[in-house]
Amino acid sequence: MNEVADVIQTFHGGCPHDCPDTCSMQFHVKNGELLSVSGNPDHPMTRGGLCVKLKDYEKRHYHPNRLLHPMKRVGPKGSKQFQQITWDEALDTIVDRWQSLIKDDGPRSILPVSYLGNQGLVHGMNGGDAFFNRLGATVCERTYCGEGSCTAWLLTVGPTAGVDPESFVHANFIVIWACNSVSTNLHHWHIIKDAQKRGAKVVVVDSFASKTAKEADWHIAPKPGTDGALAMAMMNVIIEENLVDHDYVERYTVGYAELAERATTCTPEWAAEITGITADEIRLFAREYASTPPAAIRIGVALERSYGGSQAIRAVTSLPALIGAWRHVGGGALQFPVWEHPYKFDVICRPDLIPEGTPVVNILQLGRALLGETPLETPIKSIMVWNTNPVTQSPETDKVIEGLKREDLFTIVADHFISDTASYADIVLPAAMGAEQEDMILSWGHLYLTYNTKCIEPPGEALPNNEIFRRLAKRLGFEEDNFKWSDSECLEHYVDWNSPACQGIDLNYMREHGFARLNVGTKDDRAPHRQGNFPTPTGKCMFMVEGAKNFVAGPFRQMYDGFQPGEDLDPLPAYVPSRESADTNAALAARFPLNIISPKSHGFINSSYANMESKLRVQGEQYLMINPVDALARDVQDGIVVKVFNERGAFEGKARVTTDVNPGIVVATLGYWRQLNNGTVNCISSAEYGDMGHSNTFSDNLVEVERVSTTGGLEFRLFKFNS
Repeated sequence: MNEVADVIQTFHGGCPHDCPDTCSMQFHVKNGELLSVSGNPDHPMTRGGLCVKLKDYEKRHYHPNRLLHPMKRVGPKGSKQFQQITWDEALDTIVDRWQSLIKDDGPRSILPVSYLGNQGLVHGMNGGDAFFNRLGATVCERTYCGEGSCTAWLLTVGPTAGVDPESFVHANFIVIWACNSVSTNLHHWHIIKDAQKRGAKVVVVDSFASKTAKEADWHIAPKPGTDGALAMAMMNVIIEENLVDHDYVERYTVGYAELAERATTCTPEWAAEITGITADEIRLFAREYASTPPAAIRIGVALERSYGGSQAIRAVTSLPALIGAWRHVGGGALQFPVWEHPYKFDVICRPDLIPEGTPVVNILQLGRALLGETPLETPIKSIMVWNTNPVTQSPETDKVIEGLKREDLFTIVADHFISDTASYADIVLPAAMGAEQEDMILSWGHLYLTYNTKCIEPPGEALPNNEIFRRLAKRLGFEEDNFKWSDSECLEHYVDWNSPACQGIDLNYMREHGFARLNVGTKDDRAPHRQGNFPTPTGKCMFMVEGAKNFVAGPFRQMYDGFQPGEDLDPLPAYVPSRESADTNAALAARFPLNIISPKSHGFINSSYANMESKLRVQGEQYLMINPVDALARDVQDGIVVKVFNERGAFEGKARVTTDVNPGIVVATLGYWRQLNNGTVNCISSAEYGDMGHSNTFSDNLVEVERVSTTGGLEFRLFKFNS
């Protein structure tokens, strides 16, 4: 803390949102009020800047629609008719209902529902896991984003952070594969731009011309769900043209002969028919990638979002070892650096408290579970939701809403606002926000620990998530020590401060400095796999994994080992086609001929900020990008309202007729609130899993588009919402 003139105090903060950048922030406080926020100028990734979402974070803290008191429902579910109650009444109501359910149906009738709306170790996705594991509730498997990627990455190279994101400045050939960095990884993009200025070539692989693609030296646009074919064809060229680093492959990989045999038939001509990219362009891409060291690949979470997405990630993750890219500083691949962060998830989640045989419900299939469409011996009779908004974020949204309307379902939501999901709650609890609670913020995008100071009091009666669970645990008589720890004590236990990565770092250091780089090498010397040393069972990069079984990484399922997917996996990478495309499902494509992609929005973080007028003005009204060829065929003009639909549901948005998308593809971004729109994009999304890690398939959906007539634009809907 530093005092400056006019009694303005500056405190260390960390952006808590689901973003790889995990910015180190500064909270500027006067007389107990958060005046403003800024990026920490000393942080090598944040560099003093914040994104368009966070730059006025204080306005979110003091938003007029902020939830300030516990509320109980007094009208129909979804009507947003609530009445203020005391915390005692709220907590007593929850405990009484749960104890009744446990007596009649058992604790498995209760389901926690959370995700990364807050990435704090204490108040984040896993913050309630120990509580619900002790309760004996059904386990929630959370695979909204990146979990299939994790399975593929761990199988291939193990829990390594890979190439340091800061080391990209040393790369000469950079591939951003399925990541719109300008909108979703901005502070890494600055490093890439630095490399580009010093001569590096930047290639973006994405199915539409995103903001990032437009700033690249080369944009390669495969059809949705065909990236695996592109990666396998790159392997074919690298092997056939003898661009392989044979010494590296022989010393530090497993399964090259089998991989080479599989790649034999994956010619550029074969891939061209699948991807829509010419064979010549595929050859040029492979040659330049293999012959321009150091070469670095940034793997985006969007790569997993089709049925074969995780196999595509296995293929992409195999490329660096094939050419020996790992030998170099700035060479290799980057997925989630979190694998080398010393977080103690077993302590955070307490999987030892889970009763044997506890069932699992996946958050992607929440609607199906609430409607009895999944095989559960004990039906779900109550859910508690925090740090997520499944009415916008889960697929098959209409089913989620139908399930939430069940009169016999007791729903509790802890949130900052009456979100789309909170609208259907029986009890709504006011949650504290970033500057109002102490925490350390998990990062999945860099190699720094990040501390967040509690520097103001929550407004009204809002409480931090962890305090809510502490109070519930006390009422239920839980005596384990972790339910009595303060937030500070939690941080002492949740990080392995004795690990080599934390040498010279402790909680007091974090409080003083706000951030600390882990001791895992520097951006100028880190090359963790120069001589192999992959954290796999063999110590090598696994082109081939014999006997592999499908799994979801522990932190995404409360660290529970039971009821893992367990299916046999292909020992080798391969191209696996999408479920919904003209090539794989002609009958469905005859009715719904357009592939839809639903990337993250530039102005929101998932659904966070999508209720704020200032962010909506940046992001614009809900829209659909459509190619002029497809627009002409449907008599759609730029700016008119269109309906996007399939058998699962429908939503409306304004047409943006543009060549930024190719014919046969439409794009609608994620996060808009249903309260302000006629449906949102996940109304049309399938809840079927991808090929690994129970991943989502948000980009594996076919739709049709038609004109509609409507009245009332954004101004009118905001007026209704605020009223």
